[in-house]
Amino acid sequence: MSPPTLPPEFHDIARRVNNWGRWGADDEIGTLNLITDDVVRRAAGEIRTGRRVPLALPLQQDGVQTGVIPGRVNPLHTMVQINQELFGPGTVATSDDAVTMGLQAATHWDALTHASHSGKIYNGRPADTITAHEGARFSGIGTVRTLVSRGVLLDVARARGVDRLPGDHAVTPEDLSEAEEFGRVRVRPGDVVLVRTGQVQTYLAGDRHGYAYPSPGLSVRTPEWFHARDAAAVANDTLTFEIFPPEIENLWLPVHALDLVEMGMLQGQNWDLEPLSTACAEEGRYAFLLSATPEPFVGGTGTPVAPVAVL
Repeated sequence: MSPPTLPPEFHDIARRVNNWGRWGADDEIGTLNLITDDVVRRAAGEIRTGRRVPLALPLQQDGVQTGVIPGRVNPLHTMVQINQELFGPGTVATSDDAVTMGLQAATHWDALTHASHSGKIYNGRPADTITAHEGARFSGIGTVRTLVSRGVLLDVARARGVDRLPGDHAVTPEDLSEAEEFGRVRVRPGDVVLVRTGQVQTYLAGDRHGYAYPSPGLSVRTPEWFHARDAAAVANDTLTFEIFPPEIENLWLPVHALDLVEMGMLQGQNWDLEPLSTACAEEGRYAFLLSATPEPFVGGTGTPVAPVAVL
């Protein structure tokens, strides 16, 4: 029996959103090239009140991971020094910690190398350039040195008049356009788009398993919408980013493959967009300056991030 292959409809979308070679054969950061100095300068103009909204979940042992994803463990925090007088009795004492965790355990960015298909990663490089000892030799998260841009919240849940989308809701291009209309905002080239489903409320209420499955998320149709708008990156408030289980039977993680591999667009997951939803509704605006630079793990296929929106 031959292994299953990606269906023709996947390859059709892949051809339409493909960015390989757009920024040169040596490019490793994909759509982040769209965040130019002018984009950042204009983004700074979105700051009006200085209100700062944190978007990261706490890093803790009782985190979002349930063991379903092998090796992706919640943070295991250990004290390695406690009030230790390193330079002798009576000197200044210090305390130090260590942590073991999956880099994508909580609020994080997926590097472009987090997904591959048909033996390839972004820009047509071979998937086997990711190795056990070096990690991602190309397009690892360490190649992203800064990520500051205009952020736009597409509050799909609030636009539809609900607190949380149902678990079987695939967020469509039509949903994204309606959320733009609702927020009186339009996604511009170089923007970082945050898509709120409300799903993180399930985790915050203590139901880790319900948070993971079933989960609303982005439809396989959305990469073309983001490609047309030239979004620089996209993040949301779910574990899997795309709808789970998938909308097309046996087509697992197609949005990952289209966004990361074909388009070269970073994805973020497990972002807590609840405080931002409240802040944007109170202020009546859905664009802001977003600071979300990844931790620079060399060779990493993902990384923790502590994003902050400034309104």
